[in-house]
Amino acid sequence: MKHQKRVMAVHDLSCFGKCSLTTAIPIISAAGVETVALPTAVLSTHTGGFTGYTFRDLTEDIPAITRHWKSLSLHFDAIYTGYLGSFEQLEIVSKVIDSFRCKDTLIYTDPVMADSGRLYPSFRPDFPEGMAKLCKKADIILPNLTEAAFLVGEPYREGPYSKEYIEGLLKRLAALGPKKIVLTGVWDEPEHLGCAVYDAESNCVGYAMSRRIEGSYHGTGDVFASALLGALMNGMPLLQSAQKAVDFTVGSIRRTRTAGTDVRFGVNFEAGLPEYLRSLGLTK
Repeated sequence: MKHQKRVMAVHDLSCFGKCSLTTAIPIISAAGVETVALPTAVLSTHTGGFTGYTFRDLTEDIPAITRHWKSLSLHFDAIYTGYLGSFEQLEIVSKVIDSFRCKDTLIYTDPVMADSGRLYPSFRPDFPEGMAKLCKKADIILPNLTEAAFLVGEPYREGPYSKEYIEGLLKRLAALGPKKIVLTGVWDEPEHLGCAVYDAESNCVGYAMSRRIEGSYHGTGDVFASALLGALMNGMPLLQSAQKAVDFTVGSIRRTRTAGTDVRFGVNFEAGLPEYLRSLGLTK
């Protein structure tokens, strides 16, 4: 039996409202990859659209958790970082990467901090500068267009986006350090939406697109990033993995919209897992 790959997922745990760890663990695990949670915070719900939620910062717990893992000589094939609960966690997680990174460890960073032109209210104005330093250690980063603008220190631009703008932005992001970029929320025509994929070593740009579904659905960035990582861990090339993730995410949104589910609750990705696994060649 071949070696089962193992991913460290560094995210918050929002107990209700599918996102972060409650999407990463089931999706990546379904792809046959052991998923080990390093929670950055525990919330009663995510912060998008809910009020009165509880928030427990786990900054002080992370070093003890990872010290225990080191004592067990755990090896990780990928370290997947997402929402960090405080500015202080940027440096702590950077040290976690240094501690567990091996020659074959993929550092996969979703710089969760902003959307729709604005930094999330829970983050300090200097958070993007700290996140840019964390992204320097990554092999792959997955910013949305707002996060990308913050990372490179440029004003956010509304779409539609020309290929010249997108491809220039990809190269400016790669200058931060990561060799590969997946830029989400890309569109040049109102009916299309997807991501741009850049490999700095080959200087190649590709696009993974789908038809746009109107509306804003919470947790879709985490669904997308988790599905993409699941495909990568099964040996698929980055652009092909991105298209699998786009298709999986769009299907999840479509089911949620058809059911009329409250968009704050997250998308129905669970029903799409069988088809996702077939697309990866894991089931018939």
